[in-house]
Amino acid sequence: MELSIIGYDSIGAWMKTADTMEELLSYRNTGGLTWIQVNKLKDGAGISPLIDAFGIHPLTVEDILETEQRPKAEEFDTYLFITLKSLLIGEEEGPVLDQISLILTQDTVITFQKSSDYSFDTIRRRIFNNIGRIRKMGADYLAYGIMDTVVDNYFVALDTLEDRLEDFEDRAIDENDASLIPDLQRLKQILMRIRRIIWPLRESLAILLRLDSDLISPDMKPFLKDLHDNVIQAIETVETYREILTGVMEVNLSALSNRMNKVMKVLTIISTIFIPLTFIVGVYGMNFSYMPELDYLYAYPIIWGVMVIIAAGMLIFFKRRHWL
Repeated sequence: MELSIIGYDSIGAWMKTADTMEELLSYRNTGGLTWIQVNKLKDGAGISPLIDAFGIHPLTVEDILETEQRPKAEEFDTYLFITLKSLLIGEEEGPVLDQISLILTQDTVITFQKSSDYSFDTIRRRIFNNIGRIRKMGADYLAYGIMDTVVDNYFVALDTLEDRLEDFEDRAIDENDASLIPDLQRLKQILMRIRRIIWPLRESLAILLRLDSDLISPDMKPFLKDLHDNVIQAIETVETYREILTGVMEVNLSALSNRMNKVMKVLTIISTIFIPLTFIVGVYGMNFSYMPELDYLYAYPIIWGVMVIIAAGMLIFFKRRHWL
């Protein structure tokens, strides 16, 4: 488990790491705001002192430890509990998801993460360099900044998927690309997973907007409304990508169908040409004793000539009708 704490106010900021929760709590900033980060969380035993110090409800602890759940927002007597999913996408890999659990009190924000892959370096930089309004606002603005960073990274991930979609559009007309359909299905599954983590966040932010709590100042409502709008935009982007993906699959199926039609057209023409030829060969393959043409000296080359003329005539006819 990785433990760190950041304390700041309008004058300055500091950061410390700790090996134990007791050591971490001893650094609490009583004169300003505190941000406690708990990464690589595995069980509740190591965070017991933190639970007792902030009076965290047992149901909240269960939600923090159970990382496979929908994002949500809940109000308790002394804190607000918010969960959301972080999202990272590499160039080739699928989505890397991590649950971020956030507890907001009057002067403290606590974040819990199962891993340490997802970084909030941009927020730390804003705190230590006194960029923007973060050091002038309360703990609710810090909580907003954390959620805003997560949502901003949704758009970074979606931009990565957009590049893949453009590549699929180029591959859709390639009739020999056997890996296209499996790749499309894989991307479709990724979009479904992203939709499942973004859609509930819209509901959570709607709850926070309607919430009448001392922990969220009225000045924060415009920021939360903007964050809510961004989440809706991300959802709409996912839906647009799904429609594009469906269109790409239809284009590819049309290309495959067109290729099949061309093959069937050629096979049909070949079969049509051989119908009269097969008839002639069948007639003269009958074992009758009295067939005048069989005794004629030039019967064999004449029959060949007739069959060649028929085949050539049919090819010319098909060409003029633009069937070839």
